Amino acid sequence: MDDDPARAADNGAAAVVHALVDRGATLAVVESLTGGLLAATIVDIAGVSGVFRGGLVAYSTELKSSLAGVPAELLAERGAVDPDVAVALAEGARTRCGADWCLSTTGVAGPEPQDGKPVGLVFVAAAGPAGTVVRRLDLDGNRLRIRIGAVSGALHLLAERLHAEAVESPVGGGR
Repeated sequence: MDDDPARAADNGAAAVVHALVDRGATLAVVESLTGGLLAATIVDIAGVSGVFRGGLVAYSTELKSSLAGVPAELLAERGAVDPDVAVALAEGARTRCGADWCLSTTGVAGPEPQDGKPVGLVFVAAAGPAGTVVRRLDLDGNRLRIRIGAVSGALHLLAERLHAEAVESPVGGGR
């Protein structure tokens, strides 16, 4: 088994892109702590142009609200590193980018805690046709390792959702 987190993220991106191509579905991303790394990992995959709509890098709290549509009150009350913020990011960017699916990342890459949240605390969300799912990740390592882990975690979450969707509505399911 390969313990290289960057390779795991690349493999996750390939699986997600191919699944989206097979379904004719589109993807967008909205990133905070990953700062464009999620989008870069996705666009490294051949054939992505048919599914990837684009993304937003909303590193500052203000841009999470103005670009991605996260309610300012939510950000003021809970801060940027919160599961409900991850959900709002994904849902807002999905709408703004006109995509079937959207992934979001928010968290603390370090080296210092942020707003009382520990280094390595990350929330990823996947918004899609059947709703939004959020996952908490508790990651270890330096900034790069945490950012790569967030990318891998987001891609894994979307792969799970795509698999669940395929199981719930199999092709040729007698309709």
